[in-house]
Amino acid sequence: MDTAWKKRLNRDGGRPGIIVPLTSSSPDALLEEASSLSRLPVDVAEWRVDMFCGTRGVNEKDVMEALSSLKKAVSVPILATFRTTDEGGCCPADDGEYASLCDKLCQSGLIDLLDVEAFFRSGGARDIIARAHARGVAVVASNHDFQATPPKDEIVRRLLYMQNELDADVLKIAVMPRSRADVLALLSATEEASRLACRPVITMSMGPLGVISRVCGQFFGSAATFGAAARASAPGQMDVAELDGVLRALDAACGGSAK
Repeated sequence: MDTAWKKRLNRDGGRPGIIVPLTSSSPDALLEEASSLSRLPVDVAEWRVDMFCGTRGVNEKDVMEALSSLKKAVSVPILATFRTTDEGGCCPADDGEYASLCDKLCQSGLIDLLDVEAFFRSGGARDIIARAHARGVAVVASNHDFQATPPKDEIVRRLLYMQNELDADVLKIAVMPRSRADVLALLSATEEASRLACRPVITMSMGPLGVISRVCGQFFGSAATFGAAARASAPGQMDVAELDGVLRALDAACGGSAK
């Protein structure tokens, strides 16, 4: 399994990697967006396949053609993500369509990482992950709560479940804070999970209240953060250039060497 993407993340207390979502809904716009990455501080490009499909629905042929062009346009690892409507995505897909698309993306040989929702409605996440691994594709197991922030212990439980039960390569959770205490709960859970896990953890508290969680990964153990280029893919994402500046300043203050 290609592990070049690992060098782009940092789970050892250094500056976190920057993941930039590609959110365009047409092939031409996607390529234009992808070409802009060469001028931006990007460690991993996340292709939001659900945003590309949009209200048109899933057309695997169109997706594969767009992915082929995308691969030629970017020089950084590609994380392919189809976010279901259950967890904030914008394209309806039934269980079979989701699993089939995940398989096709892995079979293409054109992606480095696949996002798999850890608690996908059919309970099929483990099988999807196993098939991705069989194709040599690493997996980011993810979970998103746009309504609230679970208790600290529950956040830790979910992250470790992704590692111990699903065998994911990267463990990710995003939650919505309703108070400053919620943000602290997320950060505390991040510290504990990153200490207990043997794989990279990525966490964020969404929205304006949670912005601080997107820049303090090296202090609490989050290995990467998301920065917006053309369009944010989740509430609270900072502009990628501004995010990079903040991360560099924090890294310098800590005596580190910025990427």
